[in-house]
Amino acid sequence: MSNAGVEGTGTPDDPWVLTTPPGKSEYEAYRDDGAEPAALVVQVGATELRYHLRCIDDLHQMLLEHGDWMLLGNADEQKPAKPDTVEAWGRSNDNPHGGWYGFKKGLRGRFANYVPPVLEALGMAEVEHNARNNRMRAAGIDDS
Repeated sequence: MSNAGVEGTGTPDDPWVLTTPPGKSEYEAYRDDGAEPAALVVQVGATELRYHLRCIDDLHQMLLEHGDWMLLGNADEQKPAKPDTVEAWGRSNDNPHGGWYGFKKGLRGRFANYVPPVLEALGMAEVEHNARNNRMRAAGIDDS
């Protein structure tokens, strides 16, 4: 189900090997369905970030409803997210989770840096890979 060129199957024993949208950093990610609550685990060097696993389907559904490209707006937790971006949505009380998808205070930000490539690997979204100001949209949206 993943796109060609993505290594791994997204399990703890065989994580996806992904690159951030600007292409500057490689990281691993996998589904931990057995965690309580179920998690999307992102390993960046020695740092482990965990997001509620439902973020994958919730983000995809939001992008389908949005129907167009959306800026990622990547930001650390300590910085405010730009409005109307994927990062702002991942923190919003108005998202289906009702707030931050990240588990641990201090490591909840950068949602828009690590989660969009997972959706891209699953074939659920298109993600731009420019040096900055990247966007994403649900896969299969027609440009006409």
